[in-house]
Amino acid sequence: MFRKLLGEDAYDYSVFAVDEGELPASPEVCDAWLVTGSSCGVYDPLPWIGELKGFLNAAKGRAPLVGICFGHQVMAEAFGGKVIKSPKGWGLGEHQYAVLRAEDWMDGPDHIRLPASHQDQVVELPPHAEVMAANAFAPMGALVYRDQPAISLQLHPEFEPQYAVALIEARRGSRYADEEADRAIASYRAPDDRARVGGWIRNFLARATA
Repeated sequence: MFRKLLGEDAYDYSVFAVDEGELPASPEVCDAWLVTGSSCGVYDPLPWIGELKGFLNAAKGRAPLVGICFGHQVMAEAFGGKVIKSPKGWGLGEHQYAVLRAEDWMDGPDHIRLPASHQDQVVELPPHAEVMAANAFAPMGALVYRDQPAISLQLHPEFEPQYAVALIEARRGSRYADEEADRAIASYRAPDDRARVGGWIRNFLARATA
């Protein structure tokens, strides 16, 4: 999904199954790193999560970082923030964030609308991180780091609506009540900003690796 979002031929992609113990040998193996989603929580007592945090600290300032959903959360924890399972419950369906800090690699309106699928949230900012975009449900929904080339986003720009709806249907009755699932699915009838945010990520990486 990320290759389609960012461009199949835009980068020379490498994939590391960190949850299976496959960590890069060093931050310099790639020019930049994208940390994706996971069904695990950053607070779960799993060895690979601690190893990933260690890698992120090793990569700090040595390679640009982009975090999405779990990636957003694990970056925050690795760099001194805090993540919890939110008492607000599931963020589900299309969510709209207000853009609070417009960076030079961003363009367009003062809000973004993207798929959400998360229970966990960043609740304490890491040092040197600033909130870039947010809403009332997720007040720390997108971060930019001022002490390193790094950004992160709680939402899922890589989720196509068809995939997001299928995921909700697969979890209907187990993770989500019918009313919650119906409301989330209905939210996908409106246009979103996946293409725009994909462009922002490409712009960020272009500047960070120049």
